[in-house]
Parts: sequence; structure tokens; C-alpha cells
Amino acid sequence: MTQEFDLIVIGTGTAAATVAGQCRKAGWSVAIIDELPFGGTCALRGCDPKKMLRRGPEIIDAATLMDSRGIVPGAIHIDWSALMTFKRSFTDPIPEKREKSSADRGMTTCHGTARCTDRNTVMVGGNQLRGRHIVVASGAKPRPLGIPGQELVTTSNEFLELEALPRRVLLIGGGYISFEFAHIAARAGATATVLTRSQRPLTAFDPDLVDRLLDRSKAVGISFQPYADVEGVEQTATGMRVRALVQGKAMSFEADLIIHGAGRVPAIDTLELDKADVRAGKKGVEVNEYLQSTSNPSVYAAGDVAATAGSPLTPVANLEGQAVATNLLEGNHAKPDYTGIPSAVFTIPALARVGILEDEAREHGLNFTCKFTDMAGWFTTRRIGETHSAAKVLTENGTGRILGAHLLGPESSELINMFALAMRSGLKVHDLKNFISAYPSAASDIGYLI
Repeated sequence: MTQEFDLIVIGTGTAAATVAGQCRKAGWSVAIIDELPFGGTCALRGCDPKKMLRRGPEIIDAATLMDSRGIVPGAIHIDWSALMTFKRSFTDPIPEKREKSSADRGMTTCHGTARCTDRNTVMVGGNQLRGRHIVVASGAKPRPLGIPGQELVTTSNEFLELEALPRRVLLIGGGYISFEFAHIAARAGATATVLTRSQRPLTAFDPDLVDRLLDRSKAVGISFQPYADVEGVEQTATGMRVRALVQGKAMSFEADLIIHGAGRVPAIDTLELDKADVRAGKKGVEVNEYLQSTSNPSVYAAGDVAATAGSPLTPVANLEGQAVATNLLEGNHAKPDYTGIPSAVFTIPALARVGILEDEAREHGLNFTCKFTDMAGWFTTRRIGETHSAAKVLTENGTGRILGAHLLGPESSELINMFALAMRSGLKVHDLKNFISAYPSAASDIGYLI
């Protein structure tokens, strides 16, 4: 028996929920499918639970920074199990709530691995679903490491469910996941080591600020090994060992827990998209400017699974989901605008960016001014005892346009949103300089950064 729908959505994360909800509200019949618990990566296995676990280390760090400044931090420590219970108080109810909400709105909810069988048909277990349109929004998953012993490596999903934190933690890769987890683990009492192939980690962020973050990371006990090409992982009598080639020299690193932080790839390998005439590559489903498949016009893609210019961020998934829903309901005309979308790596302190990097501005041949500010001695930084804080803001000469902002320090993940708003709204340097904020607050520093 074949069930007929106006729309079949594969995935239940941010992009998927946005498309499904808007189309159902417009009266379409909608089926939504997930092989994992409903809710998607951000709510269950990414942004939100990570930020929950970060709260404990934030408090430990804040108390440590204020040692000899009126706070005695010695009695404070993290109860990992209790912190994980706190995290689960947010994440555990989500799948049931999301599925019930979908069903209450009249959607058909399906559990299982989706497989395309032709241009408009999807199989889920023994159920055959046929849709006028299909939206692929299945998200991303850890990139296969392709090394001996990779089965011994813990994924980010599993780290966020650990009942106990081992003493020695090693992270493979130099991106968001590795540095955020390393900062959590170090404040929770573990030793943390980060291995990366490149000279500098966090390549999406300003290199000068990354260098300062590395200094801060080392100060709390995080070790960093650049140029490390991991060749294998093996079990030992006392834990695990990572074998790596570092600039031609064989090295080994001992650990109790090894975490995969070496990037993610679109979760499309089980969908059998070729049977739906949907072209896809390493970056995901190939789409046009309207997020429509370039080879099958009845299929759209959004979020981490779509090969677009957008970064793999939750706000981008929502933005693309909105565009897809609009194009399905009204015909193709909506294009996602990726201008001024901020991002942050939630280390302690956080590192944030919006817009382009200094090197990118030069490559584009822009006439610009780059203002670098060391804020280590500023009130906002000294008030909490922080030692590393800096900013770099790029503005276009002649127009006053904000090209990019890069921040490290207290409240940087919030302050970056002010620059993002300026970029998306067309505000210029003089607008930000004339901006009046509450004082003393982090926002009151903006006028001095440009």
C-alpha cells in the first residue's frame, strides 16, 4: 500500500521542522521521517546540550579567575554525573514533545531509515510513501576517519551522554567540537589533548585571535599538537593509544577517551538518492539558488545536507528551511541571504566572528581598514579577571560598511550579534559609533572597536 502526501520531509531538525510546519499550516499533507529520535542535531546532540554542559566549566573558570580577588574557589568542583542529569532535563523530553507536536498538527510521523525508490517515492521500513515534493534535511554525521581502530573513537554524540568523564581525554581534529569539548573536559578535571593536521586550529576564525585562544587554552592545561596526521588507534593495558605522524616523525599519545572532532559530512549515504535522480557530492545535495535539486525539480534540500554557500549552523538551517517552504508554497523566488550570519566557538572565553576575514578582504581587493584592539586591560575584561580578550573589526574605506568583526573574550558570543545586526541592516561605522548602550556593559565597548 502506498501513502500519498503533498510533502515528504526526511529529517526532524531545524530545517526539516521549519519546512514541515509551514507547509502543514498551509494545508498540505505532510509526512516527516527520522531514523533517530525526533529533534535533530542542535537540540539533542549538538548546540543545546553542549551549551548545557559548558555551564559548569564556566562557573569553575569564573571562580578561578577571581581567586585572590575576593573569591576562594577551592571548594568548587564539577559533579559530572549531576551535570549530565541537568543536561538531560532539557534534552530527554524533546523527542516525545517534537513528535507529539507534529502529530497534533496533522503530520504523519515515521521512524526508520528513509530510502528513495524513484523520483517521488520513499520507503521507510515496509511503508511506501509517495510525495509531490520531497525535502531532504537529514543533517550531518561524523566524517569517517578511515584509520585502523576507528571503532574505538567516541563520537560527539556519545561524549554528550557520558556517565563519567575519564581522566585523560584526547580529541582528533582542530575544529569547533574538539576545542569546545577540550575546554569542558579541562575545567571538569581531565587532561585534554587536541591533535590537528594543520598548523593552526579553528581555521574559520581570525588567526591572531586563535593564537590568543591557544595561549588561554594552554593556561588551563589543554595541550595542542599541530601537524599531527593520525594513523591509527589501539587498545592498551591502561587505556588507548593514538599513533600519529608529526612532520615525518612517528609519535604516540596515551588516553582513556578519544573523541572524534575531525569534521562532519552530509548524512545522505543511506538515502539512495541516485534512485530519485538526485545528484549529490561530498558537500551534499546539489541545489540551485532556490535550494531545489539540480536534477530532480520535485526535490529540495536544506541545512547541513545541502551543498550551499551557507555554513553548517542552526540559523542557516532555519534560513534555508524558510526559503524552501516559501518556494514550495509560492513557487521559486526565495533565495537565502547569508549576509551577516555570526558564529561562535564556545570555548572559555568564546571566540566569535561575522563577515569576512582580513585575508579574504585582501583577496577580494577591497579598500578597507582593519582595527585590532587588545582588550585585556579593559574594564569589561578586568572586571571578571579574564586575561585574554581582543577584537578585530574590518570596515570599508569610503562607505563605512562593516565587512567583518572578530571577537575573543567575555560576552563575545553576544556582542557579535550587534555587528551581525549592523551588517544585515546596512548600518555603517558612524551608526555604531553613535549607538548608546547601557553602561557599563559589553555593548558599550562597540564604539571603541571600530
